Amino acid sequence: MIRSDRVINYDNSTEWDKFSNLLWFNNELKIWLDISKVIFSNEQFNEINGKFENVFKAIDELENGAEANIDENRKVGHYWLRNPKIAPDNDISKNIEKEIASIKEFGTSINKGILNNKSGEKFTDVLWIGIGGSSLGPSLLIESLQKKGSGLNFTFIDNIDPFLINEKLEEIDKNLSTTLFVVVSKSGGTPEPKVAMDIIRKNIELKGINWCSQSIAITMPNSHLYKKALSEKWMKIFSLQDWVGGRTSITGSVGLLPLALINESIDDFLRGASLMDQLTRDRSMIDNPAALMASAWFFCGEGLGKRDMVVLPYRDRLQVFSKYLQQLVMESLGKKNNRSGEEVNQGISVFGNKGSTDQHAYVQQLRDGLDNFFCVFIELLDTPKNLKIFDADNPKDYLSGFLQGTRSALSKEDRQSITITINKLNSFSLGSLIALFERTVSFYAELININAYDQPGVEAGKKAASKVILLQKKVKSLLQSRRRYSFNEINESIKEGDKETFFFILRQLCFDNCDYIVTGTWSKPDTLIFQKLI
Repeated sequence: MIRSDRVINYDNSTEWDKFSNLLWFNNELKIWLDISKVIFSNEQFNEINGKFENVFKAIDELENGAEANIDENRKVGHYWLRNPKIAPDNDISKNIEKEIASIKEFGTSINKGILNNKSGEKFTDVLWIGIGGSSLGPSLLIESLQKKGSGLNFTFIDNIDPFLINEKLEEIDKNLSTTLFVVVSKSGGTPEPKVAMDIIRKNIELKGINWCSQSIAITMPNSHLYKKALSEKWMKIFSLQDWVGGRTSITGSVGLLPLALINESIDDFLRGASLMDQLTRDRSMIDNPAALMASAWFFCGEGLGKRDMVVLPYRDRLQVFSKYLQQLVMESLGKKNNRSGEEVNQGISVFGNKGSTDQHAYVQQLRDGLDNFFCVFIELLDTPKNLKIFDADNPKDYLSGFLQGTRSALSKEDRQSITITINKLNSFSLGSLIALFERTVSFYAELININAYDQPGVEAGKKAASKVILLQKKVKSLLQSRRRYSFNEINESIKEGDKETFFFILRQLCFDNCDYIVTGTWSKPDTLIFQKLI
């Protein structure tokens, strides 16, 4: 429904009337949302407004405990994390509250030096091991909110690139004895964090560091990682819930522990998210920011994802936000089939950097190139109080000018955009911004009838990778005999996989590796002969 005082004809309205009518603002959050630069007809607006009755009903059912993740038969409960009272089960509510209290107490004990290493030294660093949402959320929080000298220094291992692992271990080498090692894996069986954990553990134990006394697991109860941490008496175990996906885990232990360890307010972060949740329960589409933004996404891509989302935050500290949204949006909405089983190939691709850097980068193409995108501008109004401007030009004015100029230049070429304006960046406002996008994803998924909470493509990729890793082991085992094998003999001996897969495995294993002799021509794989030396 739309209140009568907000009804206008968008086909005949002026730009100012459209802007004024669609501008959403909340004084407590101090956030504005403007979708006036999105192109739609009056008929389209009324049509999508009529769909929201079912959208709101579906989200109500989700929050009340329905198995909204129908393909995995799971509830979807990340909205309960910031307001445990709305959880459908009293035990769930109590467990969430208990976990929040435990994280706060742990963070205080670490920061105040109550809980130290075995030598009585205060902890100085955190080495965070996780992939996907287990790393992107914490990284966003640290980059956006950590103040200089506040709390522990964070280093992230978010990939199993051996050079990354080596470089990060070298960076914290002098502080290994005062470093907390945090391993995040919901199932405990995800290969990347397990491989990274194993190699890091072996390296630090060679230097006399006691892994167990300095390590923290964030995982589901009774997972493989949980049992390992429990049996080895790790320093601490925090919970991940079955009903929270990695990409929406930032208001759970995955996000709250980093906040606690940098002395940022967990309560403010959760309160900002919870308040945004509450505001997006408004049944009037035009008074509901997530409904407005979901509608804008729908109009821009014609409900088919025809345009990519370009995220441009005009604040360096939010540069990670576009990466965070890549997972939240693309993993949630990128689906082959809808909930009726029809093949629809839905999704919205997300990329971005920061303003005003992009004035000198891809804005050229955005204005004059293919019209295959819409922009999301994020503007901040605050400025550091201790920065003296004197009589010089104010950088804040220039930043604002570049944003408005880019928005205007794009609009004149009928390039569409959404603008979100925030008074200041802090735990409270970041919590509300994250919640706005989470709710928008949920609303948009209902509009296009897809399950936003599973990830069959990701699972397919994991299964395919597991098969390749098994083949790698078989190839190594075969070559261990030290006899000469032609490329085709290896393929015929193992009798699994295709030739292209074997070529990739053998190139990765043997090229420029003095443990192997390779004869033949790499550009003609059938001529290659391999032999292990030692």
